[in-house]
Amino acid sequence: MSGTTQIFTEVDYERDGKQVGYLHLPYSVTRSAYGTIAMPVAVVKRGRGPTVLLMSGNHGDEYEGQVVLSRLIRELGPADVAGRVILLPAANYPAAMAGTRVSPLDEGNLNRMFPGDPSGRPTQQIAHYIDSVLAPMCQYWMDLHSGGSSLDYVPFAGIHLSNDPALDAKAVAALRAFAPELGFVWAYSHGQGMASWAALRRGIVHMSGEFGGAGTVNPDGVKRVYDGVLRCLQHFGVLAPDGKLRPPAATVKTRLMQLSGLDYYVFAPEAGLFEPYVRLGEWVKKGQAYGAVHFVDNPAREPVLASFKHDGMLICKRHPGRCERGDCLAHLGTDFVPPGG
Repeated sequence: MSGTTQIFTEVDYERDGKQVGYLHLPYSVTRSAYGTIAMPVAVVKRGRGPTVLLMSGNHGDEYEGQVVLSRLIRELGPADVAGRVILLPAANYPAAMAGTRVSPLDEGNLNRMFPGDPSGRPTQQIAHYIDSVLAPMCQYWMDLHSGGSSLDYVPFAGIHLSNDPALDAKAVAALRAFAPELGFVWAYSHGQGMASWAALRRGIVHMSGEFGGAGTVNPDGVKRVYDGVLRCLQHFGVLAPDGKLRPPAATVKTRLMQLSGLDYYVFAPEAGLFEPYVRLGEWVKKGQAYGAVHFVDNPAREPVLASFKHDGMLICKRHPGRCERGDCLAHLGTDFVPPGG
């Protein structure tokens, strides 16, 4: 992969003030030979200071971040910042407009496409623009998620560990500044291609989170995201002390948890109708049955159990009742103590 992005914009990232515009991705189709996909972007800048990228809609059916960043685009003004805030409320815009995890244009999952390809499919081009144009400007990157249509979560703000202890310490500090009830540390990932990987390889402090799920908008999740983003902007030094936006004080002590291997996951052993035995937030033991796959097309057949391979708390569960073999049914979390306590 090499080359220069084809995406263009009327926004000037270096200009002081507030600009709301579009990233234009050339997209030639029958109804529009010279058309573009117009993806909303905003930049709020005043003077010198840190740059923060606020991103949501990485997956189009994850909504709390999209609500919050749309609100912040309306509320945040130059007087509120000391530095620069770039807001990308619908990063995978075609997916966000369709309310789907992946793009209806190319089935692209943006969070598996980094660093992207400037001459590739639309989702690859979006990833390349974020990675090659926006990321190099930033010291901090917040990528706001939820469980989407297929998963439901115990809400948390999260970070991914890198191989750099100093960068990880900054990420843990940012996580504590967000002040969620639950802070989640991904010590295991599915490899390259994710926004977190793109950020960490550039030495950018990256934070994500799962603030709802089941394809709905969780009002508690919206409040968690809004308050936490403001607290992080203050922590990063980009929220002006004399501005109108003031983050609320943290009211809870964050419990840090982690996922550190594939054995934290439960996958469907058969296709069928899954009956869970355990609720979100409950603690389980290795070997305990999570639930049973039923075969309503052959009800005389005995259900097949799916069991946990690790002790831990049930952090995530599949939302739809029907499953295919290999679907993720759940994952766990265990307590995490960062180096140095």
